[in-house]
Amino acid sequence: MKSNSAGSVVFENVCKTFGAFVAIPDLSFTISPGELVTLLGPSGCGKTTTLRMLAGLEHPSAGRILIGGRDVTMLPANERDVSMVFQSYALFPHMNALDNVAYGLESSGLKKKEAREQAEAVLELVGLGGFGQRLPAELSGGQQQRVAVARALALEPQVLLLDEPLSNLDARLRRRVRTEIRELQQRLGFTAVYVTHDQDEALAVSDRVVIMKDGEIAQAGSPRELYEAPASAFIADFMGEANVVDCEVLTSEGDRARIRIGALEHFIPARGARPGPARLAVRPNAVTLEPASEAALSGTITHSAYLGDHVEYEVKTAAGTFFVVDPAVDRSLETASSVAVGFRDRGIALIQPDLNEPGFSYGI
Repeated sequence: MKSNSAGSVVFENVCKTFGAFVAIPDLSFTISPGELVTLLGPSGCGKTTTLRMLAGLEHPSAGRILIGGRDVTMLPANERDVSMVFQSYALFPHMNALDNVAYGLESSGLKKKEAREQAEAVLELVGLGGFGQRLPAELSGGQQQRVAVARALALEPQVLLLDEPLSNLDARLRRRVRTEIRELQQRLGFTAVYVTHDQDEALAVSDRVVIMKDGEIAQAGSPRELYEAPASAFIADFMGEANVVDCEVLTSEGDRARIRIGALEHFIPARGARPGPARLAVRPNAVTLEPASEAALSGTITHSAYLGDHVEYEVKTAAGTFFVVDPAVDRSLETASSVAVGFRDRGIALIQPDLNEPGFSYGI
């Protein structure tokens, strides 16, 4: 693959309607050359429609799409210089891996010998050197997916599109293949747009994540930014689960704010907070549980589940019910027992109001 083939992607005020239904009302974003950006969101949020418009499988109702600085808004798929990896792999079952990868090269006019040489080189790149003569049925799911990636990369596209590429793999294989895709992308430096509904997948592979909701961008940023500084309760809960509770900001000086939940006070990053009512996102592993005492925030365990390397609890308090992930598996906190609830220094963030909660004044 050419090192200089990576292209930029620009959406300018793109709208997509299906009859009276507005799937994408007004979408604008930019992806830099060599960047892997994931479109993440629940079913129906518009991420797949966005990818299909970029691929040329759908056309915008309004707005512009540019790839490598060229307006491709109304161009057909075969004139866009993009390649797509589908969740179903879409390999030809009667062709071996080498022929599957070489097929697109031959169709584009390359001589058979050159096409096979390039196909062999790309199979080597994805770790499948020596597997070229195997049929898809003779390969594992992860190997088939790598053949699909190799076939797409062989065409040296400006942008590689990946539509839920790991959804057909089991959990352990998903972890391995997503690592391989990320390492390959970083090594070759190609631009990639990755669509998934899996938060862990998005965190693991992305330079940036664009979280979509109702056809719009709810928040965009690096995986760390989205996880540690969610802009809303929706983002906080979608990016790895969070306990969202009311709190009060007592003081805010510099980069630290002092907050109160019930009678419990705690210092957290300020994020521009000002004194007054607010909401707090608390990650399950940021909650600490200790035996009952004269605690500022006490609770009662209503559910517990041992999961090998951690224990999950639900704890009812005056401030609300907390879902807790506790790594201390060597102790047993029984259902109905009383505990003292506290918080760690990391995994807590003040959040902005959700758009569908206009009546709440968060004081942020």
